[in-house]
Parts: sequence; C-alpha cells; structure tokens
Amino acid sequence: MVLDPQAVAGIAVEAAEEKKAYDITVLNIGSVSVVADYFVILNGRSSTHTQSIADEIEDKLEAEGVRPYRKEGFREGRWILLDYGDVVIHVFQESERRFYNLERLWGDAQVVGMPMNG
Repeated sequence: MVLDPQAVAGIAVEAAEEKKAYDITVLNIGSVSVVADYFVILNGRSSTHTQSIADEIEDKLEAEGVRPYRKEGFREGRWILLDYGDVVIHVFQESERRFYNLERLWGDAQVVGMPMNG
C-alpha cells in the first residue's frame, strides 16, 4: 500500500508521541521547496530517547510498508534524520534543534495543525 505524505507524517507524529517526544512541529514545506512536502520536527531528551523515538517511527511506518530512503545521525542521536522522500523527519536533542532552528530557516512554510489523521 502506498501512503500519501500526510498519512506518513501523521503516523510519524503518533509514533513519536507514543515515545514521549515533545515540541512536535509539522511544516508543510511543499509550497516553498521541492525538497519534500512535510518536515516533522521533534525533540527527545537524550541520545537514547531520540534513538528510541526514531526506532518507533521506523517500526510504525515499516508496518505500513513504508521504508526510509536514508537514515542519518542515529549512532550519535543528537539529530536523527529519517528521509521518506516526501516526508523528512528530524528527531533532535533540544540543543541541536535550537542551533539549527529549522522552523526559522523554513519560516515561509505553513505549520500544520494536529492531529494529522482525520
């Protein structure tokens, strides 16, 4: 089954919430970039926590037949990037998120309200 990008983002958000991720933001960047349709940006409290969140997101999406094209930063756990093509998920530790400030960088993107599904 092929999921649309909004569904992929929604599943990622639900999986992150199950693992107690916080400060979750979904940006619809499709109108301002060709990089992806959505960025899902969220925080974990430690490298172990960010790894656990990323694992849960991967597991939930894999159960739907969706696998990442690329995965970076998992070993260090400071900024884990899961690239699903139309959806790119950024799992940050708080200090890394503040430093890179993707919300400011993509300030023209629309913040998507939650919940994504329904």
